[in-house]
Amino acid sequence: MNSKAVTRIQSVALIAIIAVAAVAGTAAYYLLNGKTQATENIRIGICADLDATFGKAIWRGAELAAEQINAEGGVLGSNFTIVAEDDDSEIPPGDIAVGTNALTKLVTVDQADYIISSSTFTQVYQDICAQHKKILFSFGDSDNDTHRVLENYDQYKYFFRPSTNTSSAVDSETDSLRTLRNYTGFTKVALLIEDFTGFTLMAEGMKKLLLNYGFDVIYYNTFPPGTTDFTSYFAAIETSGAQILSPLVISQSCFPLVKEYYDRQSPFIMWGYIGQADSSNFWELTEGKCKYTSFVGLPIIAGYPITNKTLPTREAYIQRWEEIPNWASTETYDVVRFILPDAVKRAGTTETEAVIKALEKTDVETSMARRFVFTSSHDVMIGAAGPNIPSEDYMLVCLFQWQNGTQAPVYPKQVMQEAGATYKYPNWPGPWDNKPTP
Repeated sequence: MNSKAVTRIQSVALIAIIAVAAVAGTAAYYLLNGKTQATENIRIGICADLDATFGKAIWRGAELAAEQINAEGGVLGSNFTIVAEDDDSEIPPGDIAVGTNALTKLVTVDQADYIISSSTFTQVYQDICAQHKKILFSFGDSDNDTHRVLENYDQYKYFFRPSTNTSSAVDSETDSLRTLRNYTGFTKVALLIEDFTGFTLMAEGMKKLLLNYGFDVIYYNTFPPGTTDFTSYFAAIETSGAQILSPLVISQSCFPLVKEYYDRQSPFIMWGYIGQADSSNFWELTEGKCKYTSFVGLPIIAGYPITNKTLPTREAYIQRWEEIPNWASTETYDVVRFILPDAVKRAGTTETEAVIKALEKTDVETSMARRFVFTSSHDVMIGAAGPNIPSEDYMLVCLFQWQNGTQAPVYPKQVMQEAGATYKYPNWPGPWDNKPTP
């Protein structure tokens, strides 16, 4: 036999053995590490204040949604894993170094594939996620955040906001006050604003629209985040003769604000955005002093079945966490349960660019909307009953009023009527004296 031929045969055999060994070694590595390339988990990172109201709710919403997705077999053969870092963002005024470190750790150490956040550091987080090419779902409310998507798409296409923005919130808040005027006949409004950029921009927009719609804005002021004493503010509002106080507040200041209103028995209606009032234990935390306070929230809070998924989501959350979901937990749940899985399935891959394109074409039913759709700026399409606002098929903003320990829907009027609820005046003297029940 030709010795060179034998050598060639031996060489081919040796290469084959090495190749098989390499494949076997790789397989063994993945098996020993409890994963395979085909079934490696999709890691969703939560960057929020995990010890505070909203951060805890965000984590719980994500965790529940991931459990349900995994029970159904995951997405494209992969399960969801929730990883989280605490950014202390709900402690005013916030420490940007803590937030930056938390998000960077999520991306570089925890290896999160997608990020969900609610923070006043939104634009800093946008920059970090853009640098690492990670999709960021954030609940910040400033229009400037999504304007960046339009102004520099290649840089900020990774950013999506599945929550209300300043412009849509202005329209919804103003329309709700027009509905309240139909209930009460009141037109004299006081605006009291927590001094965050998004809120001050929103208040300026509301002020202009209210004047156009025939309201008198007779008091306007801001207060520092974390304020605990509202005595001087309430005294000035009472002196102004306002019939409606429309606050915009999100921090722990919600609690002293509501308590001051009740304790003073101020002669005006409280109706606005009170960020923590939709928590199921807000009644207990305010010792029932939130009675008669009306606040922005989601239909899921009152158990109103705005979609086929609203009540199942609500019931699952209550069973899992023994409390009613608030806006933060609901919006996070919908991202993890419906919006992201829908996009990944349609993309057929977890590759970032493909998922971005799929997210931009989202039109899916969630617990918040019959049709959840992103706009060209990666904002969510908001629906309501008023002028200049799209169909109620889109995500609907509601207002609720605390009544004897329960949250009764009072806006839109159609939702209030379908729920069999009524708006109630405070039981102390005010401009509502001798007025019939709305």
